[in-house]
Amino acid sequence: MQELHDAPLAPLTTFRLGGPATRLVTATTDAEVVAAVRQADADGTPLLIVGGGSNLVIGDKGFEGTALRIATRGCELVGTRLELAAGEIWTDAVARTVEAGLAGVECLAGIPGSAGATPIQNVGAYGQEVSTTITEVIAYDRRAGETVALTNEECAFSYRHSRFKADPERYVVLRVRFDLEDAGGLSAPLRYAETARALGVGPGDRVPLAEARETVLKLRAGKGMVLDPEDHDTWSAGSFFTNPILTDADFAVFHARVKERLGDGAEPPAYPAGEGRIKTSAAWLIDKAGFTKGYGSGPARISTKHTLALTNRGAATTEDLLALAREVVAGVREAFGVTLVNEPVMVGAGL
Repeated sequence: MQELHDAPLAPLTTFRLGGPATRLVTATTDAEVVAAVRQADADGTPLLIVGGGSNLVIGDKGFEGTALRIATRGCELVGTRLELAAGEIWTDAVARTVEAGLAGVECLAGIPGSAGATPIQNVGAYGQEVSTTITEVIAYDRRAGETVALTNEECAFSYRHSRFKADPERYVVLRVRFDLEDAGGLSAPLRYAETARALGVGPGDRVPLAEARETVLKLRAGKGMVLDPEDHDTWSAGSFFTNPILTDADFAVFHARVKERLGDGAEPPAYPAGEGRIKTSAAWLIDKAGFTKGYGSGPARISTKHTLALTNRGAATTEDLLALAREVVAGVREAFGVTLVNEPVMVGAGL
């Protein structure tokens, strides 16, 4: 294991923000991960798990404790079964599944971060979520002091949520197992209208896997959602807010606010989200509340390509970012009565 003291954390995040950690440990094997976690727990030292850093907002004062960077590697593909070490780069793993002719995660191409983070957030985009293909998560249970295997059902997946996110101090993901689909080189049925339109097919159709992946990468790049060190629109955590899920009653109130503010012809996005619940679009809310692409005059601004991404234009601090996020949350609440919730994990920071 590599160990550094007073170590900068900003370079380990896609925002490139945040102060240093008292101690930074880089683990390259599962055994090293477990050993580092056990030592921190035995010493009573605060512990921060760092993967790809694509869903992390670290405060300007940094982290007083041990930051554990998981850099494990391992990709095993047998038939349709895929096992990934937590430190595997997710975009590379998706590319390998497409090359192998297996469907199920091709529309999750271009999402930055590590494989171990995907079950925590139940990562999803363009009509796919990892929860539909994950069969098992191998994790170190800090409470029990042992390595455990959690089935898909035990992971308690829901929209951008899981058992791991609900109890963030308990589990450290070590490996993730998937069961993909051999559809003769074709994708899973397309469930996102934008993707289907871009491919010239209808929702529910299948297309060649490589075409699905390349189309998603182009769509993401057009929104600044594919990492590029030269493009400040990608100095972000992707979608900063989750799409609100409202009860039918709350949606009716929200719908009335939309009509009142935007006129009788205005219709907010609405998608079924389970019995008695409707999901709407955070990006639509932000835009219609007056926070358009490129909004802001300081070093932290809304992306020029996508209203859902808050970005570091190169000289921002975490407090600059949080000030912008708070302004957006307050503006959307005032306009529509809906409170946006941040998607990235906050460490020494908050809205």
